Amino acid sequence: MMDYLVEISSTEWINHDVLQIITSKPEGYAFIPGQATNIAINKPGLEEKSAPFTFTSTPDKPYLEFIIKIYADHNGFTNELQQVKPGDELKIGDPWGSIEYRGSGIFIAGGAGITPFISILRQLQEDRESEENKLIYANKTTKDIILKDELEKMPGLSVIHILSEENNSDYKHGIIDYNTVSSTISSKNQKIYLCGPGKMMESIENILKKLNIESDRIIKEEF
Repeated sequence: MMDYLVEISSTEWINHDVLQIITSKPEGYAFIPGQATNIAINKPGLEEKSAPFTFTSTPDKPYLEFIIKIYADHNGFTNELQQVKPGDELKIGDPWGSIEYRGSGIFIAGGAGITPFISILRQLQEDRESEENKLIYANKTTKDIILKDELEKMPGLSVIHILSEENNSDYKHGIIDYNTVSSTISSKNQKIYLCGPGKMMESIENILKKLNIESDRIIKEEF
């Protein structure tokens, strides 16, 4: 795997614990919407620490964008990332990942698990694809929803928000359960795109089995 150096051009907090980082893009660097790369900070003592993050820009953009949830209470790598500033450098590797768009269907995401879907959904908008897709997106509270306004305004995308720790009359309350999934799926031949915490994914995969959704219809990545 190759390492590439990219320079940070901007950082911006897009909600209370989510940081957008935009960097330069190596010449000839290419990825598929939904893919990720390993990122390290190019500073003494930090070059050997890395973690995977998804590209949230589309491949044709002249820059790379990463939307990253910062876990301030974990004392981990994202705490180091929130200290970077324009002019700093990151080391990134080759793109990887199993999520890519294979046709219309249902996207199911939990928290930061939305990030691989952002590039895919943005690419569909750029391509002016007329395919209808649905998104079931679980978060703790309204303030945790990443790119809420952008997602809700995307033509052809129906968004169902579920909040586990907030009662809001506009959104479902609780977790992604059998009733929510079964009422959203219109055909067992639909594609299901799945990304989120391990326990959430395990629960949803069990639901999909009960609904007789074949495993080859499920495109997933644990986040």
